[in-house]
Amino acid sequence: MDKNISSRDGTSLAYESAGRGATIVLVSGAMSTGATVAPLAARLAERFRVVVYDRRGRGGSGDTPPYAVEREVEDLAALIEAMGGEAALYGVSSGGALALRAAASGLPVRQVAVYETPYAMSEEDLGERARYTERLTAALGEGRRGDAVELFLRLTGLGEDVIRGARQSPMWAGMESIAPSLAYDDAVMGDGSAPRELLSSIPVPVLSIAGDASPAWMRAAARAIAESVPRGTYRTLGGQTHMVEPDVLAPVLAEHFAR
Repeated sequence: MDKNISSRDGTSLAYESAGRGATIVLVSGAMSTGATVAPLAARLAERFRVVVYDRRGRGGSGDTPPYAVEREVEDLAALIEAMGGEAALYGVSSGGALALRAAASGLPVRQVAVYETPYAMSEEDLGERARYTERLTAALGEGRRGDAVELFLRLTGLGEDVIRGARQSPMWAGMESIAPSLAYDDAVMGDGSAPRELLSSIPVPVLSIAGDASPAWMRAAARAIAESVPRGTYRTLGGQTHMVEPDVLAPVLAEHFAR
């Protein structure tokens, strides 16, 4: 990231922009930084000015306790203001929940698109989320960052053998370094259920996307978002999972944001 701005509470945010035209801010999900969505940004920058940034507590951005979801909405407000005062938002996974919250808060947002925002769609899944929150809070409170990362990886459905392998990988140290931000994504997701009242207050067009090779509950969550916002559209991408291919996603986003 080659630029920095200050959020309302003084937190330094690292960001970069590319391209020309209407502005789109890309919001990454848990255990990720702006670099995670950079390949998508490169494809969208052919038609738009695209901004990627490190959410607070990760990458080149700072962090100012205590955390609140409202501070991350203020981060987006600062970015939008720096880019001229209006932008569209794209959020992936829990970053989608943040983008939706920002749009509902009254920020000058033109359109929103989200990919597989993982709202729980059953009582069983809500119970699992509650247990995850309790265990994550304990692990981070005791400084057990590695255990916190393991909890998140289990929540995403990875098997124990894969998690053990990840612990031995060169990427593990980087994952532990941003493990405290897992609590931030957990807060953004609330109790894990789709916040239908909040969604119903979003006045702008929202495109909610899922991969048709993802689990059925992911597609159900994406459809619930589209059905809860007044101007929602649901779409699936053939052959895609939660790790969506930028070459497949970019044209769909470009079509939505060009309207």
